[in-house]
Amino acid sequence: MSMKTSLYIDADACPVTRDALTVARRHKAPAVLVANATQNLSRYADRPGVECVQVSGGRDAADFAIVERLVAGDVVVTGDIGLAAMVLGKGARAISPRGRVFSAATIDMELAVRHAEQRHRRAGGRTRGPSPFEDEDRERFVAVLERHLCEPGGA
Repeated sequence: MSMKTSLYIDADACPVTRDALTVARRHKAPAVLVANATQNLSRYADRPGVECVQVSGGRDAADFAIVERLVAGDVVVTGDIGLAAMVLGKGARAISPRGRVFSAATIDMELAVRHAEQRHRRAGGRTRGPSPFEDEDRERFVAVLERHLCEPGGA
């Protein structure tokens, strides 16, 4: 018996929540929105197949709430490299809102770069922020998510 892939959305400032829910509905995949208490998830609460989980405002509370529910093969939408690393460690898949698939082969390097940039900023340095979110990012995300939800275990 095959288990249905669940979709988890790190909904704190996620620009593709609606798109992700549309794809999940099309594939009949259960979706779980997880966000801290400052986010208003009520607009999604009445959608069939969508569970909304509000967590305390503690740092990384949403990340830990997602990781504790995951099973291998699930898909998580997040822009957080730390969460992506934990997701990969559980045998699940992580996709950024721009459609980039996080990989076990590169996640350690990405974490090291993130750490180096944080140290640089703490020392007063500046780093570049992300480029503006474009329609192409949204289209890439939808295409990648479609692939991951129709192919259990990976695309």
